[in-house]
Order: sequence, then structure tokens, then C-alpha cells
Amino acid sequence: MPLNSDSDMRKLGPAAAGNAPALLLPLLWFLLLPLPVLAQENTLASTKLLTVEGDLSAQMVAGADRFLMREIERSVGERPKFWQRDFASPEAYDKSVQANRERFRKAIGAVDPRLPVKSLEYVSTTDTPALVAETDKFSVYAVRWPVFEGVFGEGLLLQPKLPQAGAASTSPLAPRARIVALADADQTPEMLVGLAPGLAPEAQWARRLAENGCQVLIPVLIDRRDTWSGSAKLNRFTNQPHREWIYRQAFEMGRHIIGYEVQKVLAAVDWFETEQAGSMRAAPSPRVGVIGYGEGGLLALYSAALDSRIAVSFVSGYFASRQRVWEEPIYRNVFGLLREFGDAEIASLIAPRTLFVEHSEAPKVEGPPKARDGRSGAASGKWSTPEYSSVESEVARARSLLGPLSNRVEFIYGNEGMAVGPGFEQGLRQFLGRLGAPGKDFARLGSAPKDVRAKFDPAERQQRQMEQLVEHTQRLLRFSERARDEFFWRKLKTGSTGEYEAECQRYKSNMWDEVIGRFPKASLPANARSRKIYDKEKWTGYDVMLDVWPDVYAWGVLLLPKDLKSGERRPVVVCQHGLEGVPADTITDDPKAGGYGAYKAFAARLAERGFVVFAPHNPYRGVDKFRVLQRKANPLGKSLFSIILAQHDRILDWLSEQPFVDPTRIGFYGLSYGGKTAMRVPALLDRYCLSICSADFNEWVKKCTTIDSGYSYLYTIEYDMYEFNLGHTFNYAEMGALIAPRPFMVERGHNDGVAPDEWVAYEYSKIRRLYAKLGIPERTEIEFFNGPHTINGAGTFKFLHRHLSWPEPTPL
Repeated sequence: MPLNSDSDMRKLGPAAAGNAPALLLPLLWFLLLPLPVLAQENTLASTKLLTVEGDLSAQMVAGADRFLMREIERSVGERPKFWQRDFASPEAYDKSVQANRERFRKAIGAVDPRLPVKSLEYVSTTDTPALVAETDKFSVYAVRWPVFEGVFGEGLLLQPKLPQAGAASTSPLAPRARIVALADADQTPEMLVGLAPGLAPEAQWARRLAENGCQVLIPVLIDRRDTWSGSAKLNRFTNQPHREWIYRQAFEMGRHIIGYEVQKVLAAVDWFETEQAGSMRAAPSPRVGVIGYGEGGLLALYSAALDSRIAVSFVSGYFASRQRVWEEPIYRNVFGLLREFGDAEIASLIAPRTLFVEHSEAPKVEGPPKARDGRSGAASGKWSTPEYSSVESEVARARSLLGPLSNRVEFIYGNEGMAVGPGFEQGLRQFLGRLGAPGKDFARLGSAPKDVRAKFDPAERQQRQMEQLVEHTQRLLRFSERARDEFFWRKLKTGSTGEYEAECQRYKSNMWDEVIGRFPKASLPANARSRKIYDKEKWTGYDVMLDVWPDVYAWGVLLLPKDLKSGERRPVVVCQHGLEGVPADTITDDPKAGGYGAYKAFAARLAERGFVVFAPHNPYRGVDKFRVLQRKANPLGKSLFSIILAQHDRILDWLSEQPFVDPTRIGFYGLSYGGKTAMRVPALLDRYCLSICSADFNEWVKKCTTIDSGYSYLYTIEYDMYEFNLGHTFNYAEMGALIAPRPFMVERGHNDGVAPDEWVAYEYSKIRRLYAKLGIPERTEIEFFNGPHTINGAGTFKFLHRHLSWPEPTPL
């Protein structure tokens, strides 16, 4: 009987005391055993004892959160490496930031070619005239202009009433300036003119500009209501703000609600340019300006950054540090933004032109519309007036970046840093002055206009604008397969597996760097720790923890068969749990022991068959806590899988070093979100020699983007599923192709609610064809079975035995 403590000695009683020397001999022998052998009682050899207690899953998510917050903070100092500013001349400067401008254009999805704008179209019916209102100083017209096929900008044109050029002339003088005016998303163009309630007269700044001789075009923005966020045909609706509804589907296609609306602004500038080109006046052309408030301020900033035709820009109620953009509404999430751009860097794209930043009271966004019966699933996100210090420091940063051009950024604020009201007269005067229309004779408020449209409903216009952007995005989805063919399939060389693998390397780099986002490899030693947590008839289980980066670790459960012989190297199956799961889910089907029936204890069953099994934990647990990780990673050009890939790379490092593992035979098998992992991680980590995707494989891009199916993620809370521009690069067939020529299998239940069989079969057929062209059709399979969203464990187990070269158990 080993003596492990003083209490053990006491349990032996007085008789033991007299025989103490004899008892000490085995104790001394025990203490002289080699440490690794001692450790095997409760830990794995060559590991330290794992002493961390509590919820390791929650601690993993919290550690990843701290890591990402440090990366966000660090991003500001990393940005200069992307810039090569040349201050030799204004022309040299503009040229030196052109590459940054193009990367910014791509990031916000402003990439579709625009249609030419020859003229504005009046919007009228037999009930509703195009001439909306008129005063003694300007006329108001309802107009629209083409942007893309089927997509129009729409809003109000304020045409100033100008004196004639001279007695002999029939042409009016040119307007003092041509301006695109952008209200906040929840304000209508009519509010900026005084045709609808909502703003005090002095805050109707578009009207003020028109009264001062400017031609003003006011586009409608997509608002934050949720009226049309869903499908009447499917009777499926959400509480996503309209901006999020467009954002989600556009993001997957490499587009963005921001990019779409910037394109509407630039199409308006196209019209201004057309107007000027058609003018016969010899006088200097009116300069073009853009002014915006709230969401319109964002669009004004971004539009001016992309288009040098905009001479002067004015941003009110928006400009500030973006280091906490992950807290803002999700429709402001721009993949890779903070890697290269904060508001200061975007401002530097506007120079040498002039930017006004006005610290004003911003619109308060408390979150999405409230969830209610039949409407839920929106992402959280809030916005309110930035602190003066945040605005001031970002303006100072912009000026420091601009060096000799620092005076091109002008800062407007109230007394002692107080916010001013949007449309602050002093700001408008300065704006007009820089546009070449001196504001010293700034006109007083004139008579208020009156809308003559008795039956006008702005909701109908909002619905039109929504439906146009939805249809444009759905058209991109319909043609995305052709785009992926151009990008991927037509360029592949399938003459031999060696040639094919070499060709795939650049696509793997593209997927990792441009779609998922790549962090550097692990920066810490693994520092492996373990502790025994299972002792079953045929196998023993150990918690294993490995360091990756500060605050980030990999953790999982290793199952070792008890018949493992000394010096024997066996194949490993990495068994991955799904959404909100933990490793124990894959090991036991007893809910009281942490199991979950859909997994059918497949990890334990494989260990009973003699495989070494590792069940890792992926940090997609904690509902919104883990989804916020995606929000924090995206602005860095990263995603949750950027962390997961590094964790699995570290796991593969450690497994490959173990004396009981054959590093050439490590396979992957994942269910649900684990199946999502099975498509992404083995595609990029070649040390996984095969992959099995269970209960997840489908026409993934369609699932994320279509409005026409109840299977779509558009109708759920899973905003974390969206990956920027995946639709034009890597659907599941392309990911499966990156796994080739390694063995790949799909496990699919006919009743699985992830997607219909038809989507699954169609997408898989491309993989089957590829393997046949490579001359290795035997390396890929799909198994359909009668069942739901679950492990089946029939054909997949045979697949593992065959391709990992491990004998199947002998039938009893």
C-alpha cells in the first residue's frame, strides 16, 4: 500500500509506528522512481501537471478577447508600414497614396463599375409631381440617377434660383457650388429641407446651402428600421436594421452597405461632372463638395477619400477613434479596416484637398430594433456622440500624418470642446468659403418650403431602395459560381497530384491571408500541461493544454488506448465538437457527464477501435461572447478561424512529437461547426492527412447569402458566419479542392436542417469530379443516411480505418 500522506500513516495505526524503518524502505524506493514514470499516474510523460481549474472554455474565450484587444491597440503603430507618403508636391502626394486608396475601395466593397450618368431622372406619377416644392430662392425636385444595373440613387435635388448672366443671356449663372448632402440614416432628405418635421429650421443645412446659391443633391440612405428585413414569400422576418440586412448578404459577396452608398454619392459626382462638361459657360466650374452627418458623415468621409473630384468635404457627428468599432452597429464592420486605416488615415487620403471635422451631437443608436415575436437575430451594436478627446486626438493624428499638409484638416467645435449642433452656421460658412463661395454674405433663413405631394410616403421610396440593393446582391450571388470558376477552377492543373498540389499553394495563401486572416505562428513554447480525467476499460483520457500566444492556449482531451505498446506509433483522429460544445460532448453520450447525443460519443468509440484520439476545444462557445471575438478580429483583417488555425497548428506540433503518434497519419473529423472547421483548417494545414465533414457540408455561400430559403443564415443570430468576399473565392467545393489530393469525405443525414440534400450533392459533385480528374476517385466519398444533424459513424469509420491504415475490429 503506497503511503501518499501523513494521513495514510495515521490510518495504519500504532502498529505501523513500531515498523517505521521497514515501511520507509518501499517509500524510499517509490521516491527514487524516475520522474516521468511518477508523472504517468496523473499526467502524460513529458508534460507538467495541469492545475488550471474552472471553465476552461470560458477562460479560452476570455483570453482570446484580451489578445485581440491588444492587437487592436497595436494596430495603430503597425499602420505606417502600409504608407509611403510623398510631400514633394500635391500631385506627388496624391499619387503616393493611390495604392492605399485602392485597398480602401476594395475593403468597403465599392468595386462594381458604375453606369454613366447623363442626366438625372425626375421621379413623378400622375398623382405626384417631380417639382416637390418651391421658394423664392430654390426649387426642389424628386430625382433619381443610375448607379448599377437596376440600382438608382434617389432623393431630392435643390436647384437654386440664380440671376441671368447678363441682359443678352438666357442662361442663369452657375451655382456657387455643387454639393452632395448626406443626412443621417434615420433622417429623410425632406427633413434637411424643411419639408417634413424632425429638424429645427437652423439645422436644415441642405436648405441653408441652397438658399446660399448652391446646387444640392440629397440621396436617401438605407435606414435603421427593420420593416423589410426578411421575406414576405417565406414569411420569415428579422429585427435586423435594414442596414444590417443589406450588410450581411453583401459582405459575403465582397460588397458592403457602405460601399453601395459611397457608389451612389460618386454617381452623383459623375452627374455634376456631366453637367459641367455640357455647360457653355466660360466662368470657372463650381467646385464639388460633400457634407454629411452621422451615418452620412461616414459616407462623406469615405467618398471624399476615394474621389479627388470632391474638392471639400465636411464630416459632422462621426469622426473619432475607431479602436472600438466592434462596439458600433455591425453594418460599420469593415474587414481589415484597422490594419491600415483609422479615421485619421482615411482623412489623409483626402489631402491635399480640405476636410472639415465638426464635433457635433451624433445620432444616438441604442441597438437594433427590439426583438419580438417573429423578429429576432440582429447583432448588437450602439453609437452615441464621441467624447471630445477622442475626436480631438484623431484630428491631431490626422494632422501629424499630413506634415506640411496638416492645415488641410480643419476642426470645428463649441466652447470648451462642447459639441455643436449639426449644421452649425459658422461651419457652413467655412465650408462655403473653401468651396470658393465666401460665406461672409451668408443668407438668412428664407421662407419655409411646402411639399405639394399630398400622397407622398417616404416609406415607399425606402422600400424601393432596399429592394434594389437586395436584388443587386442576389444577382451577384447567382453569378458568383462563374466568378469562382474564373478565379479557381479554370486555372487548376490536374495533370498529376504533384503538379496540382504545387498549383494549390497560392490559393491556400489567398484563402488564409485574404479571407480568413493569418496571425503569426505561435510565439510561446508549448509548455504542455496535462491531467488524467478519464479511466475507462479500453482507454485513458487526459486534459491537455498548450500555450500559443500570451493569453491564448489550445486545449483538448487526449484519449489513449490501453493496448498501446511501447514504441508503437498509431494514427490519430482529431474529433471536433460543434457550436457551443466542449470536448466532453464528443466523448460521452451521457448528458449528466457533459455529453450530447448528436455526437454519439464518436471520439470514445474511435478510441475503443484503437485510434489515438484528440478532441480539441474551439472557442465558439458563450453565445455573444465568442461572436464578439469575430467583431474584434474582423477590423484587423482576421476572423475567429485565424485563432483556431493557430491553435490547431500548435496541437499538430505537439501531437507530432509524441512517441505514440505517427505524424503522417493524423486525420480530422468534425460535426456541425466542427464540420465547418473540417472545411477550413485541413484545407490550410497540410499536416492533417484527411478530413471528414459531418453535418455541415452544403452550398455554403448560398446558405449565407440567399433571401429565398429558410435555410439561410440571414434569418438567424449567426452573424459570425460571414466571411468577406467568400462568394467570389472559396465555396465548399473550392475548400474541398484545397484538401485534395488528401482523402476527403462528407457525412450527411437526409433530415439534417443545415441544408437540403440537393445543395449538398450539387456542391460535392465538383469535388468528386476533381478527384476523378486527378485519378484518385477512391480518396473521396459521400455517405447519405436516414437521420438528422448527427454523427452516423458507419461509412466514416470505415473511411478512417482504410485511409489511416488501421485494421477494423474483428467482429465478435
